[in-house]
Amino acid sequence: MKIGAVSYLNTKPLIEYWRGGPGEVLELDLPSRLADRLRDRELDVALIPAVEVFQQPELVIVPDACIACCGPVWSVKLLSRVPFAEIKTLSLDAGSRTSVVLCRVLLYDLFGTTPETFTLPIDQDWHEVDSDAVLVIGDRAMRAQAVDFPYTWDLGEVWNQATGLPFVFAVWATHRDLLISNRPAVEQIQHSLNAARDSGLKQVDQLSRRYAATYGLQLDECKTYLGQYLHFKFGNREREALHRFHEMVMRMQFVPTQRELVYHECT
Repeated sequence: MKIGAVSYLNTKPLIEYWRGGPGEVLELDLPSRLADRLRDRELDVALIPAVEVFQQPELVIVPDACIACCGPVWSVKLLSRVPFAEIKTLSLDAGSRTSVVLCRVLLYDLFGTTPETFTLPIDQDWHEVDSDAVLVIGDRAMRAQAVDFPYTWDLGEVWNQATGLPFVFAVWATHRDLLISNRPAVEQIQHSLNAARDSGLKQVDQLSRRYAATYGLQLDECKTYLGQYLHFKFGNREREALHRFHEMVMRMQFVPTQRELVYHECT
């Protein structure tokens, strides 16, 4: 059984203390690559961007570990030279499909705007874009000095203010037919992933000491990011938030409209 996850800082509480059983292998890759590999059956279970679940009707969400926020997320920001309602052109960070869709959904839902969009490559300096606004994620969002961009959104905070709900960035998912053919193996993985999450949440201080310098953060910044900005449990509120996001994304026709989210309730 192959399990896929990303090696970003925000996944450390989920995978650092994972202890797989016999025949279970954890592989690290980019978020978009994980979704593609899960679709192509190269992986059995993977942590994928939430919006990818909307695209693949054969996938089943396996709670209750996830990557989410209940307010500011710090690592996903929209920086604009003009007021948000006046944005006509928008550069979007290529590193996160879910954040890209969230940004477009919020601009449309709050202001009725649909800017012309361009891709911001991961290796391009976002200060150099000609667009009215730019979406940046990860460490460059945390370190963003928006001198020429006086308007700033933290997308987690804006979503929470608009909906009153948390926002779910990534979930664990598997194939529907794999659950039918090999339910015990999937459930064993599900148990081990939840146990890894529980261990990781108890070790946030240790994780911060281990990785703060690697990601260019001060120790206190890393502790705050992992221990306060993010949370990793997929409960009823997160399920409600994911459904709200799905409805908004379908309304904008970013994903197929005939799609119900399916969950596997672990026995």
